[in-house]
Amino acid sequence: MLSYRHAFHAGNHADVLKHFVQVQLHQYMNQKDTAYTYIDTHSGAGVYALDSSFATKKAEFDTGIGPLWTRTDLPPALADYMNLVKGMNPSGKMRYYPGSPYVADKMTRPEDRLRLFELHPADSKILAENFRKAEAHKAEQGERARGRRVMIERGDGFQSLKALLPPPSRRALVLIDPPYEVKDDYRKVKDVLEEALGRFPTGIFAVWYPLLQRMESRQFADRLKRLPAKEWLNVTLTVSTPGPDGFGLHSSGMFILNPPYTLEPMLREVLPYLVKVLGKDSGATFVIEQGTQVTGAASARVGAGGTARQPIGNARRASPLSGTGSLRLPGQAAVPREEKAEVDVRLTDDAATASKVGAAARAKRFSRQEGAAPAASPAPRARYADERPKSPGARPERAPSGRPTSGRPVAAGSGRPAAGSGPARPRKRT
Repeated sequence: MLSYRHAFHAGNHADVLKHFVQVQLHQYMNQKDTAYTYIDTHSGAGVYALDSSFATKKAEFDTGIGPLWTRTDLPPALADYMNLVKGMNPSGKMRYYPGSPYVADKMTRPEDRLRLFELHPADSKILAENFRKAEAHKAEQGERARGRRVMIERGDGFQSLKALLPPPSRRALVLIDPPYEVKDDYRKVKDVLEEALGRFPTGIFAVWYPLLQRMESRQFADRLKRLPAKEWLNVTLTVSTPGPDGFGLHSSGMFILNPPYTLEPMLREVLPYLVKVLGKDSGATFVIEQGTQVTGAASARVGAGGTARQPIGNARRASPLSGTGSLRLPGQAAVPREEKAEVDVRLTDDAATASKVGAAARAKRFSRQEGAAPAASPAPRARYADERPKSPGARPERAPSGRPTSGRPVAAGSGRPAAGSGPARPRKRT
């Protein structure tokens, strides 16, 4: 579908989150001298006029970049992003907002490569024209032109990504930001990431996504957690309580595969500030999750108060309407574990409170399912959330990948015995 135009939403709170994170990813990539390739699968027009008829129709920038424009108390990491935006508005008036291609052009070095894709005929034409003007301006200033290091193609970035991986330098930052107008976009993102990781497992892949009340949106992050990336990080920003009609974008997220180690601590510092400045009501909040390939479970979930919160159940089991599980709507509270013992519990090694709650839930679940009497003394802490007492000599359970599960965050089990844990079948003689 080609009806989507990002100009209607330029500079809103979702853009602030997306481009702020993008700036941080570029800064990390620039720490090494080796050149890298930036790939944007859905580039848009590159630059947006905030005084155009598109942008002023809903004026969504008033809820995003607008409140930050005159702030003098910005955290250092957020100030880097704001300086980039103000750099394209030398008059001091907020007239233009950069899209992801412009952010990449300003943050990358002359030796780095840009591969930009846009399917919309009008936006792809505007994108090419904007970069032509940018190259001409650089030439006038005596700066080195990129030349063929910037390639703009009118086409589907989903289909073109595979051919670009792995890049010649073996370093790449990929941004995937489709319109999500149709629910099939969620499946396409997961499929293209799975294929991309197979070809280039060490690349950094950043995915922006909306948090809507449709099922595909609520399940999206949990599906991405199961991708074969070494590590992942998920951050969401909610600016208001969802309306009863379900319309409007109140929350969005950035999901990063193979994130830099510097990103998560920086987000802990900046996200509370964004909630304070951009939040409209008591429903404004943020969530930060991180995990590994082995488990696909959150090792930490940090709320707006800065305290660790209990990760919420298994998406395959939870109901999106019950308020339990990862599928709960924004603003819904989680059901206490003691009341929902059948809901799986995920343990974290670094959160003492989570361990205590998880131990209590496991003991209660074991007593119900196996008829075991409560232990007189505290039992040794289980290594995995779904661990069951095993007989001597039993083989260890393995993750779905076939490798033994590590000690990093563990996912709730499915309740099914692991492959190879049952009695061995007699070998057929030939």
